[in-house]
Amino acid sequence: MSEDILKKILETKQEEIAQGKARTTLETMQERAAEMGPTRGFAQRLKDRAAASQDAVIAEIKKASPSAGLIREDFDPTFLAQSYEKGGACALSVLTDEVYFKGHRDFLVAARATVDLPVIRKDFIVDPWQVWESRAMGADAILLIVAALSDESLSSLGELARTLSLDVLMEVHDEKELDRALRTDCDLIGINNRDLHVFKTDLNTSIRLAPKVPEGRLVVSESGIHNPEDIEKLQAAGLGAFLIGESFMRQPDPGVALRALFGDDS
Repeated sequence: MSEDILKKILETKQEEIAQGKARTTLETMQERAAEMGPTRGFAQRLKDRAAASQDAVIAEIKKASPSAGLIREDFDPTFLAQSYEKGGACALSVLTDEVYFKGHRDFLVAARATVDLPVIRKDFIVDPWQVWESRAMGADAILLIVAALSDESLSSLGELARTLSLDVLMEVHDEKELDRALRTDCDLIGINNRDLHVFKTDLNTSIRLAPKVPEGRLVVSESGIHNPEDIEKLQAAGLGAFLIGESFMRQPDPGVALRALFGDDS
């Protein structure tokens, strides 16, 4: 896959943002955000679980992806959220990108309304308008992808998120991106085992980068985690927090798959 997928996604995202701003002004989005209740403490929930065990799982609700195509045809965000909560998920991740992942903001709204878990909005956040939009739709946290943003944008978007009580998961894929992330004060570092430029996965990315993250910041291993052996490999490297979606989404009951992944078939 020679095409730079991230670049293509970001070009599309800029068009979507322009259309979104035309439909809903920043002022209107700010008014909606102000009406929302308190957030659920996404980062603290992860830290507490990771400190108590090695199975802090952000379970992902994802219908499709550029690399895998349609992942789940029978797609009900309410059922999926409830299943994950029963299965012991620590938090939820919901894809809201429509063009490439067949997501929607309504999926996040529906999922969060039916459970008590904190929810991160998984999308390509590149503009302050999207941060306000995330708060207005009820997200508890947002993803900031280092490869998609300048240092200035990482800082300003992160600061805006914090003023809105949104936690930030800052995603990196290599040493250079990790160095940039560590220059911010973000305390949740996601290591994506999938290279967003070509969409290939390698668990060794997490194993290589995790030791470079100073104590006090929680590391989340993302993507390419499919079986108990993968979990054991990552845990042996000291990782205790994981973002997992595709392998669960292919199962009839994702929450049962979550329990089985960590050796609990009850």
